[in-house]
Amino acid sequence: MEPRINLSANEIGAKFFKRFGIASLVILESTLPKVTQDLMMLRVSQINGCGWCTDVHSKDLAHAGEATVRINLVAAWRESTVFTEAERAALALAEEGTRLADAHHGVSDETWTAVRKHYDDDQIAAMVALVAQINAANRLGVIVRQQGGSYQPGMFANSSN
Repeated sequence: MEPRINLSANEIGAKFFKRFGIASLVILESTLPKVTQDLMMLRVSQINGCGWCTDVHSKDLAHAGEATVRINLVAAWRESTVFTEAERAALALAEEGTRLADAHHGVSDETWTAVRKHYDDDQIAAMVALVAQINAANRLGVIVRQQGGSYQPGMFANSSN
């Protein structure tokens, strides 16, 4: 499978990604823990089958010192003991916010209550924005067949926003 287009090398694609990156800074600079952000983004990327984003977020977690068992069990978080209650609430929100077409209710009241128990309004706003943004990123990656495997943590650190 070959990538269909390199959007970053295209004028319109490059402009879009610059603005997309700037929007993500709001989430990155929030008080929502970075580990929680990456766990959520990894789970959404797994659900959506985005190889590039799965590669990025699993490697970022490993690079930050996250235990391999936790990274490996994200796909089966409900059947594991390695996530906190707060992380489980975040992962449930990520899944339910991603699988909108699979369920008539969207995000359940039970999940929303769990999220409210563990996070403040600013963190919840960051979580909602994160779910929307990673779903958009996954769709971009899947549509153009952006393959995983080549990401190295920190490779975009010198990118100008």
